[in-house]
Amino acid sequence: MTRVLVINAGSSSIKYQLVEADTGERLASGLVERIGEPLGHVVHQSLINDAHGAGGSGDGGETVVERELPVLDHTAGFAAMVEAFAATGHPVDSLGITALGHRVVQGGGDFIEPTLLDDGVANRIHELGELAPLHNPGHYQAIVAARRLFPGLPQVAVFDTAFHQTMPPESSRYAIDPAIAADHGIRRYGFHGISHQVVSRRAAEFLGRPLASLKQIVLHLGNGASACAIDGGRSVDTSMGLTPLAGLVMGTRSGDIDPGAILHLLRRGLDVDDIDELLNKRSGLLGFAGTNDFRDVRAAAEAGNADAQLAIAVYVHRIRAYLGAYLLELGGADAIVFTAGVGENNAAVRAEICADLDWFGIRIDPDRNEADARGPRRISSDDSRVEVLVIPTDEEAEIARQAWELVRG
Repeated sequence: MTRVLVINAGSSSIKYQLVEADTGERLASGLVERIGEPLGHVVHQSLINDAHGAGGSGDGGETVVERELPVLDHTAGFAAMVEAFAATGHPVDSLGITALGHRVVQGGGDFIEPTLLDDGVANRIHELGELAPLHNPGHYQAIVAARRLFPGLPQVAVFDTAFHQTMPPESSRYAIDPAIAADHGIRRYGFHGISHQVVSRRAAEFLGRPLASLKQIVLHLGNGASACAIDGGRSVDTSMGLTPLAGLVMGTRSGDIDPGAILHLLRRGLDVDDIDELLNKRSGLLGFAGTNDFRDVRAAAEAGNADAQLAIAVYVHRIRAYLGAYLLELGGADAIVFTAGVGENNAAVRAEICADLDWFGIRIDPDRNEADARGPRRISSDDSRVEVLVIPTDEEAEIARQAWELVRG
């Protein structure tokens, strides 16, 4: 058995998937949300074929369980998940689960690879919540609850920041007093590392070339967005920084902003929490266009909405600026790779990002780019010196793979 239960928890939710680590196949998935509110919501989808039971999935169709009930805390959330598995006729303890893999956003400089969870690791993840207050506290609560509920299973933390620990000092350090930076953990950590890692590896597989031979620029464009320069499978630079707020324009986050603007807002009477909410939850596409759904922004722009048109222009401009910087930093690129919701599904934004880059050897084929296709694919023209690819991301499969490789020894 290579089955790993992958957990992606937040402060008020638990997303989970049961994954075959060796193939990436989904056997079940679900969401427990509104944890701590008077009425929580649970939805569970099972693809396990009744004819095969715990022995495998098959073509037996999908079974869905959905209910509303009080979910007081993460412990109750995991209990609701276990009940949902049982309600489909496949109790958790019958499924041959070999490990739990927890996605953890912030690992600081402490964790550079998947790590078996014990009390010390869990406590350090909680302490690192100071650097990721929107993420790590929820991860910690889920880890505590899962270790209590599944005491006999190995549990592994897989960190979004780990992939970027290969960045050299010139990429990872800020130009501030080194003593202050060290005392407060101020450096560029980068995020979306799990996605950048799996996408860059799958791009190499698609091209039939060794990962170690490739210079890639991966553009993870979803509600959260980041760019990453990858040389030989190693992250050498990325657009996010101390927090996931830096870099590209995102669904609700501002991306890069002059630190002086923050000081100006503080002096004008906004407090830290006001500014935190502004930059993380009321900026980006939402701030410009009133929605963080790129499809709605695009539709509004095409209907003549000037705010939406500006939102897309700024969004594309910021990505192209990072693309140009990373082409220079890498000394050129073998591949530019689009991934995540917008990157995988929006042909227009891919075309705008790659427009007029012939000088860099980057040329996309309009028909390939606009084809209604899924899965890994090439969208560059035959005469493009740089491969331009669309590679779907799969963070859950990558977490399962890393967790399984660690526990199997």
